Amino acid sequence: QVQVVESGGGSVQAGGSLRLSCTASGYIYCRQDMSWYRQPPGKEREFVSTIAWDGSTTYADSVKGRFTISQDNAKNNKLYLQMNILKPEDMAMYYCKMKCWVNGVDYWGKGTLVAISS
Repeated sequence: QVQVVESGGGSVQAGGSLRLSCTASGYIYCRQDMSWYRQPPGKEREFVSTIAWDGSTTYADSVKGRFTISQDNAKNNKLYLQMNILKPEDMAMYYCKMKCWVNGVDYWGKGTLVAISS
């Protein structure tokens, strides 16, 4: 059974930094894309960043230059999101998603909350 678990959320002042982590387990091989999404209070879930199976990365315009997605090269099931220069509008529940190209299934975590105080 595939599980995706996020960690690292918390409360931080505007201008500060946080690093989120995501661990996927319970699978053998997926050729996966790993992504971060977020859902601000009262809004729809939105895309933040992806690191594809080939290592290429994509970012939402709102986080470019401030957030960095990375993967543990020794453990492709470990994903990170370094968030710098945090703004009040970054406050949201952050979700990790693993897209498994082998079976076409998206696996989601339950989220980790990031709160920003101004």
